[in-house]
Amino acid sequence: MMEVENSLAEKFISELPDDLSEARVIAEVGEELEGREENGGLVDGILPPQPKGAKDNMNGHFHSRIIRKAKRTTKANSFSEEGNQATPGLLNLNRTVKNLRRPRNAIGRGLPKKGGAGGKGTWGKLGDEMELPWVDPNDPNYDSDTQEGEDKRVVKLKPLVPEMSEEDVRKAVEPLILEYFENGDTEEVLFSLEEMLPNLGARRWMVASLAMELSMDHKPSHREMTSRLLSDLFQKVLSQRDIGKSFDYLIRQLGDLILDTPEAALILGNFMARAIADDCIPPKFLQSYKGHVEDAEAKKALCRADTLLNMKHGMVRLDNVWGVGGGIKPVKYLVKKIVLLLKEYLCSCDIAEATRCLADLEVPHFHHELVYEALVMVLESMHEKTEEAMCRLLQSLFRSFVITIDQMRAGFQRVYEDMADISLDVPAAYLVLERWVIRCRQAGIINDDIVRKMPSRGRKRFVSEGDGGLIKDSSFW
Repeated sequence: MMEVENSLAEKFISELPDDLSEARVIAEVGEELEGREENGGLVDGILPPQPKGAKDNMNGHFHSRIIRKAKRTTKANSFSEEGNQATPGLLNLNRTVKNLRRPRNAIGRGLPKKGGAGGKGTWGKLGDEMELPWVDPNDPNYDSDTQEGEDKRVVKLKPLVPEMSEEDVRKAVEPLILEYFENGDTEEVLFSLEEMLPNLGARRWMVASLAMELSMDHKPSHREMTSRLLSDLFQKVLSQRDIGKSFDYLIRQLGDLILDTPEAALILGNFMARAIADDCIPPKFLQSYKGHVEDAEAKKALCRADTLLNMKHGMVRLDNVWGVGGGIKPVKYLVKKIVLLLKEYLCSCDIAEATRCLADLEVPHFHHELVYEALVMVLESMHEKTEEAMCRLLQSLFRSFVITIDQMRAGFQRVYEDMADISLDVPAAYLVLERWVIRCRQAGIINDDIVRKMPSRGRKRFVSEGDGGLIKDSSFW
């Protein structure tokens, strides 16, 4: 299903370099054996080459007279003198001959010399077979680790690593990517992929395609993490050819991806532009598809990437193509976005769009700001339609669990604390607030505890006539 064959840019992708960093790849180049092993002055049983003239000298040495030392008996046991005749037995042995270790008969006892360790045709001592001076490499019991010195032969064994199938790669990589979305540790992903790198083989490109495919079902912050992951894995686990294959596969699968992610074409275009900005693939990658794409969604993705790259300061702006993460965004930026969101909602009354925009901000801990701004807009507008629209929005967000009861309580409490300042600009703020709180309570947005904490401005009481008719300061609640 995931094999990349008959690609639209197959020729261009095949020309991309497929080499990885030498520090991260296990070299699989075997070293050739140089020279021959020497064995007792011989090389594989053949005499080494001799200098000129050495042959004649050697032949002359071989044909020269062999000088042997004559064997003579001692004078004490000499039979050449008169009166010294050999007598059998021990009577004819003097002390010198008696102490010799030779057998006293010419044959001996027939036992092997030195416990079987010496003599022609003997097997040697027990255990000598483990320390043979030379072992045949073709012997099935040959072990190169037992060889030492010059006789040691370097033998490199290539382990047979089975290549993982497509289903196995998916089962191994998907949990790794999902865990990365939780902790954001690229080093852990890199270490895990390096361990399974020999098993991935020609399917290394599936790592990039699976990461981008999974990020399409998540938030923009996860897509930003995916772009950073691809940049960190480049030249360590993934090559330019692998990333090119992954983009080519996703372009041809856009028809299926749109069923789950309607914006898959735009997301893929952002990924391609970001990969080019990070120097993971060359810019001419997009040009290789011109005139070869007929699918409308594929053209949309390629056009999106080309637009992002050709805009002014495009390479710099692509660093924030997925936006700034929710936890990193400044408060003023978030407040501005929430105010624009509410103003757009009052114009269109599109609850689904407002919910999507709020989810894109990825600040669930800051949702009380939306409640606060919504209440301030209701108090400042003093219009019934605004109250009704804001009530429906908060009701929808509360029932869909986008805004929790704690965030709702915090938003109302902030408005209660600022009522003294709000009433300076909106004199009827307390009346509008009371009407709005009752509406929200009937809609089930807030509970009785929040209603009881609602401030109310008491009736103005005048002091006695002798005080000049000044208004007595009183509490608003």
